[in-house]
Amino acid sequence: MTRVLAIRSARVIDGTGRVWENATVIVRGDRIAAVGGQRDLSVPRGARIVDGRGLTLLPGMIDCHVHLCLGSEADVVAAVEQESPSLTLLKAAHRARQTIDAGITTVRDVGSRDHSIFALQRAIDAGILPGPRIVGSGLAICMIGGHARFIGREVEGEAQVRTVAREQLAAGAGVIKVIASGGVLTPGTSPDVAQMTVRELAAAVAVAGEAGKKVAAHAHGASGMKNAIRAGVHSIEHATLLDDETVGLMREHGVFAVPTLSALATTAACRRGCGIPDSVLEKARGMTKRHQRSFAQAYRSGVRIAMGTDAGTPFNFHGENAQELERMVALGMTAMNAILSATAEAAELVGLQNTLGTIQPKRQADLLLVDGNPLKRIGVLCEPDRIVGVMKAGRFVSGPLAQA
Repeated sequence: MTRVLAIRSARVIDGTGRVWENATVIVRGDRIAAVGGQRDLSVPRGARIVDGRGLTLLPGMIDCHVHLCLGSEADVVAAVEQESPSLTLLKAAHRARQTIDAGITTVRDVGSRDHSIFALQRAIDAGILPGPRIVGSGLAICMIGGHARFIGREVEGEAQVRTVAREQLAAGAGVIKVIASGGVLTPGTSPDVAQMTVRELAAAVAVAGEAGKKVAAHAHGASGMKNAIRAGVHSIEHATLLDDETVGLMREHGVFAVPTLSALATTAACRRGCGIPDSVLEKARGMTKRHQRSFAQAYRSGVRIAMGTDAGTPFNFHGENAQELERMVALGMTAMNAILSATAEAAELVGLQNTLGTIQPKRQADLLLVDGNPLKRIGVLCEPDRIVGVMKAGRFVSGPLAQA
């Protein structure tokens, strides 16, 4: 018999920009069956009823940039290099549980030490382990000696790029990740220097396109961003050092920015001696203010923004993903637009806009029920004791309602 559940008298932020007061949402099986005013919808006989008075219901959130293989240690590169792949996988499963407990029902994992991320994805999909849906890239594609080589495959030339991209897709990749500039965590790389050529990046885009997949490009500096945009990527991860030309290109081509403000902020906030390598601290501190200005510029200019945290980087913990929304609001984004960046906009970026990201009939019932109003105080979404229920595919999987 199909399960039916009704959430009544709740405030509903539906992911389209609309707010319903005293609304009812009916879930039938794993799908949303109806949304409407409390007086307009009748609850089917036998349905489980959840009292939503004082609560806000919104779509399950989507984090477009995580690394479940990284554990937020001070020196994440050393940590992942020193532990066994099997231990990394076990830790990744624990981090997946922390993530869904925080109301993140889907993640895009854009760089793992190996292909075990796809085994974790399958285990979660089969209900063996709790966790969010995973759209994973597997290994990132980088130049020889380039950024992210500790979770990547090093390549040289278009032919190698095509071969490695096909290998990632064959292993189960739902997105291809390319490295278009140096980075913060990798020793000997400069964030403002471009890496990989336009033709190499375009080769990855072409292979992904043949499989109907998208390409995410790590890029801090403007030159790397421009190369990636001209190559046809779908998102710029970090977008730290924007200039006017890059903003124009992103708008022209409809390329998303995934700002990952939390990554630099949590690193730069640490003092020397905390365990973060000095070179990493220096790079993070040198870019944080510029990163904030770039985010504000992108938002004001109408660049599409999808939420991503880079969870797993130093002191940027899995399960604290919603801190990214607080940071975006503090830099001028409205609370509604911040929520949209983690729901409908994120769903479009990961290619699930017809399934997730909004509370509408026939959509997958991934929902988050919280105590309070995040439109008045976005920090409600960051407080574990405010999470009343996390629903994935029509079942409460976390929060007090999961125990009811």
